[in-house]
Amino acid sequence: MASSSTLNAPAAFDDDKTLDIKPDERDGNSDSNSNSDVEKGQVAQAQDELDWDNAPENPYNFPGWKKALTIFALATMGLTVSIATSISSSSVNLLMEEFGVSRTVALLPLTLYVVALGLGPIIGGPLSETIGRYPVIMGGLTIGALWTLGAGFVHNFGALCFFRFLSGFFWAPILANAPGSISETFMPKTRGPVSAIFILTPFLGPGLGPVIGSFVSVDKGWRWTEWTMLFFSVFSIGLGLMIGETFHPVLKRRLAKKKGIEMPPLPPMNERIKTFAVVAAIRPVKMLFTEPIVTFICLYVAVDFGTLFSFFGGVPYTFGTVYHFTTDQSGLVFISIVIGCFLGLATIMACEIFLYRKQIPNYPPHKVPPEHRLYPAMLGSFGLPLGLFWFAWTARKDISWASPAAAIIPFAWGNFLARYGFAGVFPLFTIQMYTTLGIDWASSLLGFIALALIPIPWVLFKFGPKIRAKSRFETHKYE
Repeated sequence: MASSSTLNAPAAFDDDKTLDIKPDERDGNSDSNSNSDVEKGQVAQAQDELDWDNAPENPYNFPGWKKALTIFALATMGLTVSIATSISSSSVNLLMEEFGVSRTVALLPLTLYVVALGLGPIIGGPLSETIGRYPVIMGGLTIGALWTLGAGFVHNFGALCFFRFLSGFFWAPILANAPGSISETFMPKTRGPVSAIFILTPFLGPGLGPVIGSFVSVDKGWRWTEWTMLFFSVFSIGLGLMIGETFHPVLKRRLAKKKGIEMPPLPPMNERIKTFAVVAAIRPVKMLFTEPIVTFICLYVAVDFGTLFSFFGGVPYTFGTVYHFTTDQSGLVFISIVIGCFLGLATIMACEIFLYRKQIPNYPPHKVPPEHRLYPAMLGSFGLPLGLFWFAWTARKDISWASPAAAIIPFAWGNFLARYGFAGVFPLFTIQMYTTLGIDWASSLLGFIALALIPIPWVLFKFGPKIRAKSRFETHKYE
């Protein structure tokens, strides 16, 4: 699962602080937060001299055009990374023909890319907290583009899978770090709508990918799916060159150096490496198995995304088998996902305006409980099973193709409102499942799973405060 995944879009951007372990439950004596009183005094004095709140280097103080350019660049990068998840789904038959592999094996380039999206943030996320967001985002974007270039030239199927995995691994931190960059650039009162706009792009990509890929691969061959992604990445790199760093600690040190202000030294390298290892590997796994909120959100997100990715195999199979659609015609069906995503964005904005903002006067500034960000997910929980059951039992020869195509819209809407390793393996067994169970019961099986998951956001909304109170981690600052 990608570390950037969350139950609904705006919540991903609510907090620009990392989770701290409660002081009375820390594991060791070398925690990076346990500075001496002298060190804390030095930090406070340096902060006063920097006048950070009023400094033009503070991303909160960027002019409007620079903030708009930043969100546009990050959104374009997110769209690029997400289109690559599904653009190769239309090339399965071409890969089978050229490399002499089975349909399941031909789906591996897609699967490995998605799995890599779940693994990349494990390194890229903590690394950005060490050297800054910008080097990780731009470095990953550039290196991933080089691997994409290599994937377009290979004549060995194993090499194609390897290059696709590496491109996904290096592109993944973009999706993980962009939310941090946005929270560091936009104040809480404007962060919600901007966050919703950004989060639209990673969901548009999986819907647009098959549409683009179907026309490109039919006319030009499967290699042009890689060239297309290369064009997208070059454009994204060009936009990235026009923005800069947003990570506040790095910018503060740069400003201090510019003003000749002495800042406390960084921790020794061995402590930094230890902290990196804890944040990158140990803490996420511990939270996954000991924090109920994390556990159930990850389960919910994994199943939702997995079901979405099963459609990359299931939709072409269904419309090809039942309605005899060609590759490019089947690709056009995925426009339903795009429509569902835009409806999801509209729903999030409506929840922000009519539900969330009405809670603000009831709490101290910036202290609205995070459970109130669950309204979109609670609504969307019904869209998933509705769309799946609708699709399952209307994909028949005696019913127009428009009905199952329309059924994808509420599914995509619900998936957008709710929200990669688990998702990556779904396409590998989708065709076998649809062949063995039939289109109706295969889709219904996914529908029953979605039905079972409906209570999760509602339970978290009701009992979230009690669950958080028992956590070993404190999230004392939230909007």
